[in-house]
Amino acid sequence: MDKKTILFVLVDQFADWEGAYLAANLNDAEEGAGQTHEVKTVGVMSEYPRSIGGFTVKADYTLDTVPETFSGLVLIGGNTWRRPETAPVAELVAKALRLKVPVGAICDATVFLGMHGFLNLVNHTSNFLRSLQEAAGDAYNNAKNYKNQDAVRDGLIVTANGQSPVEFGREMLRALGLYDENQIQMWYDFNKLGLTAAMAKYYPNETD
Repeated sequence: MDKKTILFVLVDQFADWEGAYLAANLNDAEEGAGQTHEVKTVGVMSEYPRSIGGFTVKADYTLDTVPETFSGLVLIGGNTWRRPETAPVAELVAKALRLKVPVGAICDATVFLGMHGFLNLVNHTSNFLRSLQEAAGDAYNNAKNYKNQDAVRDGLIVTANGQSPVEFGREMLRALGLYDENQIQMWYDFNKLGLTAAMAKYYPNETD
């Protein structure tokens, strides 16, 4: 079975926790006996991006070597998305939308989408509307569809604030169509509520 590739874009000083829940799930996802998805990383600015938490990653691809086709694109937040060196990522986002695959952005990666006009036709969120407006300037004209929610999915685009990696993961799983809604909700509850509360909810007779 061919695995579907989900690209995670990592800038220098990327927020390592923001994609961790989703990435672990995708690499663990099973259909029958086989894994259906795989995570591959794309390094921006450096082939070895370093996270806010101090983890250095050897990226699978650079922007010049990404595969022609892929099944999803995830922009992980970080401290450097507003730098001009990230601008070429906009071409990768545009390509993903042409391929009609889901595009997710969390934390300041949502600002990057706003800076390049990708939020002007969809409901969306970010960390703060004012910060998004100030950074994106005239490229952003859709404040009326800004939602004060942890994560928002509208068509192919998923956005979330930086404190909502589990909500972000849930909406990306929905966008990818990987599980049915009951499975997605269970995944969310186990990660959000914690093991004890989730076991009591789903397996009340097995908590002793």
